[in-house]
Amino acid sequence: MAGSWDGSQSDQSSNFEPGIDNIYEAFICPLTKQVMQNPVTLENGQTFEREAIEKWFQECRENGRPLSCPITSKVLSITDLSPSIALRNTIEEWRARNDALKLDIARQSLYLGNSEINILQALKNVREICRNIRLIKHRVHNPQLVRLITDMLKSNSHEVRYRALQTLQVVVEGDEESKAIVAEGDTVRTIVKFLSQEPPKGREAAVSLLFELSKSQTLCEKIGSIRGAIILLVGLTSSKSEVVSTVEKADKTLTNLERSEENVRQMATNGRLQPLLAKLLEGSPETKYSMASYLGELALNNDVKVVVAQTVGSSLIELMRSRDMRQREAALGALNKISSFEGSAKVLISSGILPPLIRDLFYVGPNQLPIRLKEVSATILANIVNIGYDFDKVPVGAHHQTLVSENIVENLLQLISNTGPEIQGKLLEVLVGLTSCPNSVINVVSAIRNSGAIISLVQFVEVHENDDLRLASIKLLHNISPHMSEELANSLRGTVGQLENLVAIISENTTTITEEQAAAAGLLAELPERDLGLTQRLLREGAFEKIISKIIGIRQGEIRGIRFERTFLEGLVSILARITFALTKDIRATSFCRENNLASIFLDLLQSNSQDKIQISSAIALENLSLESKNLTTIPELPPPNYCASIFSCLSKPPVILGICKIHQGKCSLRESFCLVEGQAVDKLVDLLDHENEKVVGPALAALSTLLEDGLEVEKGVRLIDEADGITPILNVLLENRTETLRIRAVWMVERILRIEEIAREVGEEQNVTAALVDAFQNADFKTRQIAENALKHIDKIPNFSGIFSNIG
Repeated sequence: MAGSWDGSQSDQSSNFEPGIDNIYEAFICPLTKQVMQNPVTLENGQTFEREAIEKWFQECRENGRPLSCPITSKVLSITDLSPSIALRNTIEEWRARNDALKLDIARQSLYLGNSEINILQALKNVREICRNIRLIKHRVHNPQLVRLITDMLKSNSHEVRYRALQTLQVVVEGDEESKAIVAEGDTVRTIVKFLSQEPPKGREAAVSLLFELSKSQTLCEKIGSIRGAIILLVGLTSSKSEVVSTVEKADKTLTNLERSEENVRQMATNGRLQPLLAKLLEGSPETKYSMASYLGELALNNDVKVVVAQTVGSSLIELMRSRDMRQREAALGALNKISSFEGSAKVLISSGILPPLIRDLFYVGPNQLPIRLKEVSATILANIVNIGYDFDKVPVGAHHQTLVSENIVENLLQLISNTGPEIQGKLLEVLVGLTSCPNSVINVVSAIRNSGAIISLVQFVEVHENDDLRLASIKLLHNISPHMSEELANSLRGTVGQLENLVAIISENTTTITEEQAAAAGLLAELPERDLGLTQRLLREGAFEKIISKIIGIRQGEIRGIRFERTFLEGLVSILARITFALTKDIRATSFCRENNLASIFLDLLQSNSQDKIQISSAIALENLSLESKNLTTIPELPPPNYCASIFSCLSKPPVILGICKIHQGKCSLRESFCLVEGQAVDKLVDLLDHENEKVVGPALAALSTLLEDGLEVEKGVRLIDEADGITPILNVLLENRTETLRIRAVWMVERILRIEEIAREVGEEQNVTAALVDAFQNADFKTRQIAENALKHIDKIPNFSGIFSNIG
């Protein structure tokens, strides 16, 4: 007979412990040396365990021997096996008597003060009786015995606790009464505790016992109610250090526990989400409602959101079409949770979430969503739109409209005007998402323009009670500002409050840069730079001083914000640069630039490596400032000639005045006259001519060109650029011909450079330069062609006929 379940040899042999009736030799199978369970007799009268003699016969056949008696070795003429019914009954009576005795001994041995060896033997006897003698298993259904075994779980011995767990598992198998006894008091809590505090074999025994207990519907709820039970079981199912059987039993236990919805919710909380999703797919309407409601409360990581969308996305979308408002609310809550990640949002779009969402938002009539649920719908739509999808390809209406169709956008704008702040904020976020996509921003701008909604959108900038609403409005205005800069400028200039509020947001006294500050700065940066009225408003409001303070704070590290610092600084510099466009129109602008040494600030910002937009704005500002230098240079008065020089002109010498600017022929400084030469800006601008971004190269070239303007010392300007090794980079700009604007500017500067004879001789030998000038002469606009012609004359590629004509005259 096989060994017992726990691996120890069965005690149903000739070696029984004291107090047990002696065994009769007739009970022992000659082959197994164990007490027979199903004795059979051969024709010669020998009795064996049926399974053992059948195995003997099989071995004889496999070895090609005749069937024989294993005792006498005589060949059998008849191999029929006759059941020994009388012997079997006798053995069963003997076993029942002995098992009863063994159980009495076990009851007497199971107390914590007894020796460990006696307790282990008693537990072993109970297991053997329960597993091997099924016919009298009801004798073990003794509440006292079950409680005694349960008490052994309190032992200080790991081995005793381990064997007690094993024994309880055998005792409760298929026995609801015993399970109920085990479940009394804190026993289940103790078993759960063993899942984490026992050695590996103890954990395996504990989870096996829980598996047996979990087959009871009532005990499923009991186990699930124990704090930590489900999370420990879930942990075991994903453990790579546990034995396979422990993992499998933990998984099967959880499967049994799924019969309780509360357990399913706990499993979902602890990462085992599939049972909840299965009930949401296949459960009753009430179960679906319950599961969807709970799903909306769960914290899900992004990968899980994708799985949920793939598994139950379509079901949730179907549920939100229900006439039952509770079902719709639960579905919307769950969809809100899983729509906030790009991957899951795309799954929901392909599952058809947009049409019912739009219908819920716009529909007015019977069974319409209440405002609080429309807010959830708007939130879901905002989540989805902000992933940057091609929404112009996804139909949302009966007439194949899309989210960016003009009538849909106009409906959104109308809804914004007629709802409360919470929904307004979410719908504005929808428009923010749509305007963040280059493919759809034009459609939204068209709808805003045609509906005249820009004025109402600008008004949200003044909202103080709802930060999210104000932020969404500023982000939207920022997104559309490149396309509606004139309309936005008119709105901000024509009303009181909005412009000032934007300045207040930008200049808020914080050490951390917020998204709202970055969006507000970006919005103002996009407004028409030559709008004098707007610049004057900003000047009156003290905006430029505040912006300078912010720029300095960021540059010195006093104001930080890894996420928004770059865009905020770009916006600030662009706004500050706009004051340089007002220099010729408002004396206050010039005074401001002098007082705040703006040229020095822009010169410093010009060196913002890897920040192209800042370099562009700075170079443009320096160009504007430099163009004013000739008007701001102080021309010194010459001293009167002395007496001799006044009589004898041959004795006079031109006066020497120190500190005169080579270019402007006056007293210059970077602060007072914005002189690039005195500010040593030439080298820094030349460095930018090799920039890979032509949008940086253009402003740098334009700033340098201010040194070669008519009315200045052009030759000395060329010499300065040459000293800064700037001639070759300028020629390279001409040769690369990256944009038409760059070519026009480069041709103009090259013509000025070639006025110097020695440079013209050297450049004239460069065939590629000549070819570039010839191309400009043939293909550029009229003015540039004339300039290119002059440049070609300087290098003698085109004859200068003016001298010939004058001689003829």
